[in-house]
Amino acid sequence: MIIQPKIRGFICTAAHPAGCYESVKQQIEYVKSQDKFEGPKNVLVIGASTGYGLASRIATTYGSDAKTIGVFFERPATEKRTASAGWYNTAAFEQIAHADGFYAKSINGDAFSDEIKQQTIDLIKNDLGKVDLVVYSLASPRRTDPRSGETFSSVLKPTEGVYTNKTVDPMSGEVKEISINPAEGDEVARTVKVMGGEDWEMWMDALESAGVLTETAKTVAYTYIGPELTHPIYKNGSIGKAKDHLQETAIRLNSRMQTKGGSAFLSVNKALVTQASSAIPVVPLYMALLFKVMKEKGIHEGCIEQMTRLFKDKVYAGEIEFDGESRVRVDDWEMREDVQQEVADLWSQVNSDNIESISDIQAYRDDFHKLFGFSFDAVDYDADVDQIVSIPSISE
Repeated sequence: MIIQPKIRGFICTAAHPAGCYESVKQQIEYVKSQDKFEGPKNVLVIGASTGYGLASRIATTYGSDAKTIGVFFERPATEKRTASAGWYNTAAFEQIAHADGFYAKSINGDAFSDEIKQQTIDLIKNDLGKVDLVVYSLASPRRTDPRSGETFSSVLKPTEGVYTNKTVDPMSGEVKEISINPAEGDEVARTVKVMGGEDWEMWMDALESAGVLTETAKTVAYTYIGPELTHPIYKNGSIGKAKDHLQETAIRLNSRMQTKGGSAFLSVNKALVTQASSAIPVVPLYMALLFKVMKEKGIHEGCIEQMTRLFKDKVYAGEIEFDGESRVRVDDWEMREDVQQEVADLWSQVNSDNIESISDIQAYRDDFHKLFGFSFDAVDYDADVDQIVSIPSISE
C-alpha cells in the first residue's frame, strides 16, 4: 500500500508504519544521547501509545533501564485501511526495545473498563510482581463508566460566557476570529467524568488492592495551564474544570500514598502538538507563535525532551521540587516572562498575511504530520509498504 496523509480538520485518518517507526527511533536515540538516571524499574503507562505517554515509556526504558507495560486503545490495520498511529508507534517501540534487550509488553483495550484493569494487574503479577511508577496519560473524548455503564462525552467550551479570539486553520494558514458558546447543562460535569481524575483513582485503587504497587511507588498524571489568552477555553473552560478535578484527585491520592512512602502528583507540561491539543480552538495559533519564540531562544522541546527532563531532572533527581499546588513544572521555560511577552506581542500582530513570517506555523504542520508518521525526511512516502504490522506482545 502507498500511504499518504488524509487530513480532515484536526484528524488524520491514515498513518504510516515506516514513519511511525522513524519517529519512535528518533525519540529513543535522543534518550540514549542523555545520561542515564536512577529511576523507576517497573513502570505502568496508561495511555502509552502516543504523545506524552509514549515519550514516558521511552524515557524510562532507555533512561533508567525500566521494564514497561503499556495500556492503550488502538486500531490494527486491515487489508484496506492503515492501523492507527498509536498501533504503529507501539509496534516500533516493542521491536526496538526487545532488540535492545528490554522487557516491554502491551495491552490493547478500553483502559476505562474493569476488564482491562484486571488484565493489566494479572500481567504485572505474572511478569513484574510490582510496579514502582504509574503514569496516567489517557486522552479520550469519551468514557464509559464501568459502574453505571453510562457513556460520557467531553466538550471544549468556555464556562464564563461566549469566548471570542483569534484562531488559525493550520493547513491553510488562514487566521480568523472564532466565537465559542459556553458549556450548557451538564456538559461540564460530563467533561469532568471523561477527563477528570475518577479513572486515575480507580486505577490506583485497583492496583493497590491487588498488591501490585511497591510501598514507595509514584504516580503522575499530566496537565496543562497555559497563558492567560487561552485560559477562557482551557484553564477556566470545561477542560480546565476537569483538570481541577484531576488536581484534587492527585492531592487525595498523595495523602494516602505518602503514608507508605509513595507519592502522587501532576506534571504541568508545555504546549505541544498532540492529537488532543490540535482539537482545541485558539491553541494551535498560540503554539505556532510559541514555537518560534522558544526556538529563537534555544529552549524549545518536544514530548521526548519534556519527559526526559521530567524524570531525569525533576522526579528522580533527589527531593521533588513542587510549585505551590503540589505540581511539578516542566512548562517552566514556556511560561518564562520574556517568552510570554514576546508571544503576546506577536499575537497582537498576527494575521493571515504575515503568519508564515512571524510564526512557526510550518513547524506546527510538520509536527502534526509527524504524529501520524508523515513528514520524515528519511522515509520514502512513494514506496509501497505493508500496512499490516503486528505488535510483538499482542496476539491479534
